[in-house]
Amino acid sequence: MTLFRTITTSCLVLLMVIAACSDPASDDGPVDPPNEVSLSEQNLRRAMELTDNAVAAHFTGDGMAMARYYNPYTNVRSEEKGSVWMYTSAIEAVNAILRALEAQKDHGNAALYTEHFNKYSELLHKLYENADYYMGTFQLTSYTQNKEWSVYGVNRGGSKGSAQVAGIENVYDDQMWLIRELLEAYKLTDNAAYLQKAEYLTEYVLDGWDCTRDANGAERGGITWGPGYVTKHACSNGPVVSPLVWLHELYKDKNDEVTYSYIDADDKQTRKTMQVKKSDYYLDFAKKIYSWQKNQLLRNDGVYDDMRGGCSPGNPQTETINGTLYRRGTTCQDRVGPAITYNSGSMLSGGADLFRVTGDNIYLEDVSKLSDASFQYFAKLGQTKEGYYTYDISGFRNWFDGVLMRGYVDVYPAYGTTANYINSFQKNLDYAYTNFLYKGFLPTNLLVGWNRDNGKNNTEGMFNFAFATEYAVLAQYELEK
Repeated sequence: MTLFRTITTSCLVLLMVIAACSDPASDDGPVDPPNEVSLSEQNLRRAMELTDNAVAAHFTGDGMAMARYYNPYTNVRSEEKGSVWMYTSAIEAVNAILRALEAQKDHGNAALYTEHFNKYSELLHKLYENADYYMGTFQLTSYTQNKEWSVYGVNRGGSKGSAQVAGIENVYDDQMWLIRELLEAYKLTDNAAYLQKAEYLTEYVLDGWDCTRDANGAERGGITWGPGYVTKHACSNGPVVSPLVWLHELYKDKNDEVTYSYIDADDKQTRKTMQVKKSDYYLDFAKKIYSWQKNQLLRNDGVYDDMRGGCSPGNPQTETINGTLYRRGTTCQDRVGPAITYNSGSMLSGGADLFRVTGDNIYLEDVSKLSDASFQYFAKLGQTKEGYYTYDISGFRNWFDGVLMRGYVDVYPAYGTTANYINSFQKNLDYAYTNFLYKGFLPTNLLVGWNRDNGKNNTEGMFNFAFATEYAVLAQYELEK
């Protein structure tokens, strides 16, 4: 009996050793390649894994209809469709992967680029094609003109081009994030159609700039949340600064011109136009919008509030000037919170890009202060888990937090202190990936994990893509820092 027990114990120990040494990958856990790879490549492979699983779970049909939620424990996707903002998060993830693949090739890993680039280029094209389900056409009376526009609505329509987009059915920030991704796609693929659509949407967004004059002849400034709103938000101003800088760079050595519409500063009524070089036009607007948000929404504690409220008039109104109908200007008295990571993050990226192209140290000073202030305000050490920083993930903040991370990455070349802030995101993602990855999905709360009730584990599609984007951005950062 003693000999039998000894043999049995030895066998059990041997089996445990074999199990411990075997590949830990499974349907429920991490699936990194068995060979040791760099942190950059590991980040990129994880980004592709998360994206592939999110695409398979959230998108259905040739039209790429996006389910807002998916539960990996019950394999149930929601009937509710994602908004255009949520849909754009998938484009964002794919662009970030393509950019990271290019960086891998530039740093000697051409094999990884060759293996995956075409696949994600094709997915990108398919996503853009089917984004047209969110497009529609409407007539807009703005501050300087009356024009028909074809833009992206908040909600998906039944067919391409049929979405409701009038009034509050479209918002300017949705167009801004699409502009950003269209320009990224253009730089990655050289497809001129992406640039053309990006410039069209930029024209639409800048048509929303309140160029009416106050009593002193100065522009009131600011872009309302959408054409159906009067409040002027951080989210409808800050995100367009970087794309405007990129457009400036694209046209820097060219003589292309654009028609610029404005209101006479003397009589404060007459609508005028002039031809200006595109490169100057885009950079001037980037500076103007950045300055408006800084002056109107920066708080004493160094982070950005959400919007300007207390507006007069209290709803969109028109007035007749020289026989033509125009939108009236809006004056907003109140700075309204809360402060959220999204708004500080977009200004970090915008300020970093403005510093890069202008060399003006005011932007470097701004982003250095904002980097430190935002990390102090939003990152809470040990609140959830010792040694890790907790970020608020209520509402849509998981995606918002990714905008802040990318802001730190954009600032890093000019202000290396942000490396410490960037690392907090790397640690949180890795902790969740190592401990909670389930069927290729991460939980909404990276430091806590999944709910014990399987039915309560719905994940937002835009969060799944946000985590993938963060990993892809970190992959490029690790190569280039």
